[in-house]
Formats: sequence, structure tokens, C-alpha cells
Amino acid sequence: MTITVHGHSASDSSHLVLHVLKELGLSYEFVQPNSFEEIKTPEYLATKHPFGRIPSLSDDGFHIYESRAIARYLINKYQGTKTSTVLIPSDVQKAALVEQFISVETSYYSQPLGDLVYQLIFKKLHGGEPDLKIANEAREELKKTLDVYEKLLEGKDYLTGEFTLADLLHIPATFYAINVADEGELWNKHPNVSRWWKNISERECWKNIVTEYKLLEPI
Repeated sequence: MTITVHGHSASDSSHLVLHVLKELGLSYEFVQPNSFEEIKTPEYLATKHPFGRIPSLSDDGFHIYESRAIARYLINKYQGTKTSTVLIPSDVQKAALVEQFISVETSYYSQPLGDLVYQLIFKKLHGGEPDLKIANEAREELKKTLDVYEKLLEGKDYLTGEFTLADLLHIPATFYAINVADEGELWNKHPNVSRWWKNISERECWKNIVTEYKLLEPI
């Protein structure tokens, strides 16, 4: 078995895939592009990702791109083979609840969070200045989402009651928002959300990624 991830150490989508790999106990090779221009070359577009993005993954000749698709592929193929961690349960109803909260994350959480993180962190990396109007609007929208999460997490350590892929998907971008963009107050104002964040962000596999890929160092 040879798994190769083409990604970047500053990419939250890459971190998502790496986290799944570590939770499943899988070894892998991590390959970074030499430059941003490399992922726009005809060869990269033809063999890695047709939209010139990261990450993508190769597994013994099988190639797949898009982080959530990669995560589900790895879980479907390898869950239970190396570790006892269950990211998508085999029970149909429990699995449906995981998918429900993945949809919640995609529809209501990741969009405002992504806008906030992009404006406050990544836009500067591309030579731009943050649009504070967009950042403020994203912050307000995210606060509304976290108000709902506060209710959803009442009496629970995780979204479905147990740690799953639904929780894991929240970690990389939230980590950047809290630890790099210094927006932790949004989460801290919600006790249930704050407790949930502590639970998911202190998993050993995630802490290993933070250390290994130096996520707390300046980007």
C-alpha cells in the first residue's frame, strides 16, 4: 500500500486529509508543490486536480481529488484495519446523523468561517489587504451559526455524541481562525461550543499534525 498526498502544509483542506489518515493509522507520503504556479500547469491539471487545487491523493494507482471525497474514500476502504477509530459508523441511522452534521458544517459553518479566515489570513499571503466589511459580515454570520451549535451541543461532547468525521471536518479552518486570526472569542462565548472545540482540537492525531507541520508558526 502506497498512499501519496499532494497538498500543502498551510492548506486546511490538506490538513483535513492528513488528519483522517492519522486517525485511521495509515502511513503516507506528503508531496508539496514547488510553487503556486506548479498546480496550474497542464501536467498538474491533467494528473492531479483539473481545477488546479489541492489536495489530491493517490493510492496504489487509484487517484482522487477533493478533500471530503478523499476522506470518505479512506474511511470506506481502511476504517477498522489499523485503529479502532470510527469516523463513519456502520449503523445506518448513526451514519445518517454524521452526514446530517456534515451537511450542517458545509451549509452554515464553513462558508462564513472560510470567508473570515481568507480575509484575515490568506488574502495577505496573496499580496492583498483584508476587506473588513466582508470579515465583519462573516463574523456575524458565524456567530449566528455558533448560537445554533450551542443548542445542538447541549449535553453532548460531540455533534452526534461520539467523535466522527462530522467533528473532524470542523477542525483545520477553526484552528486557523482561533490560533492565527485570533478570533477565539467567538467560540469562547459559547460554553458548549468551547467544550466541544477543546475535545476535538486536543485529539492526539490533530496535535501531531500541528507539531509536524508547524501550524503555530507564522505562515
